[in-house]
Amino acid sequence: MARDAPSIDAYGDGGFRLSGQRHEGSVLIVADQAQPWAVGSLAELTVDALKPVFDAGRAEVEFLLLGVGARNAQPPRPVRDALAAAGIGLEFMDTPAAARIYNVLTSEGRRLACALIAV
Repeated sequence: MARDAPSIDAYGDGGFRLSGQRHEGSVLIVADQAQPWAVGSLAELTVDALKPVFDAGRAEVEFLLLGVGARNAQPPRPVRDALAAAGIGLEFMDTPAAARIYNVLTSEGRRLACALIAV
């Protein structure tokens, strides 16, 4: 399956470079569209912050790749429970690792959403 997902070219300094374009702050990629994401830390992550992921549903999102910040930590239980109830998988890791694996997964045509907390 060919995808038109943006590539993550770089991360750090409080943002990302996606397909050659700088994005300040955290970023959410759903349905191959990147958008600013108002989550600056794992403590700020709520179910509502992932509304675009839930709105896309299983047809578009097989799982959420979540970059949780500079160090790996478990997302809040309400977020984990809501994703499970929606049938959307969750893979979480530190943001640098998530940024690196995102390009590999999209090149394989995986249907994923990607939420990256800026570092």
